[in-house]
Amino acid sequence: MPRTKGDHEARRRDVSEAVWRVLAAHGFGGLTLRAVAAELGATTGLLTHYFPAKRDLVAYALDLLTERTASRPRRAAGDGLAALRAALLDILPLTAEATDSNRIWVSSWDTALADPALSDDHARKYEQSRVRLGELVSAAQRLGELPAGDPARIAAGAQSFVLGLVVQALFNPTAFPPRHQVELLDDYLASLASPTSSGGDHPASA
Repeated sequence: MPRTKGDHEARRRDVSEAVWRVLAAHGFGGLTLRAVAAELGATTGLLTHYFPAKRDLVAYALDLLTERTASRPRRAAGDGLAALRAALLDILPLTAEATDSNRIWVSSWDTALADPALSDDHARKYEQSRVRLGELVSAAQRLGELPAGDPARIAAGAQSFVLGLVVQALFNPTAFPPRHQVELLDDYLASLASPTSSGGDHPASA
């Protein structure tokens, strides 16, 4: 009996789930055709229909990670500083799902740095995130919730802060449980909102 389009889509969904489970368990370092085939209960020959080479598998995994990250439920928030806080909270590993996604993202960095095309793609994704954060910073400034300053620079600082917090929470979840992550983020935002804040216009003294 010939395979239908529905059969093909169902098989592709199965492959996607197998790739995701391998990533969640082993990161990009453990992502191989053999590992995905074992997770799927299939042969590597079947997978070469989807991924002729390891790089095709890696590129697909990165697309899948982007798709999963984008489809995660987001916190509802108003305007201004509340919206900026919600966007930053959405990045942190505060739930099991967010922890898995962040583990996979961090494990992808080494793979991306070794491939110029993948590295450029990562850089674009982080730049897009900074642009979105910058728009939220600008809105908070218009509402008087943040002092004047370069929104792009403040957004870059906020992104750097949460990515650093992500790494610490992944390596030492006992020291950085969800509640403490939220506390640290709120401390950071409070420092930005302080009337004495420079808004990121002047570097701190060494």
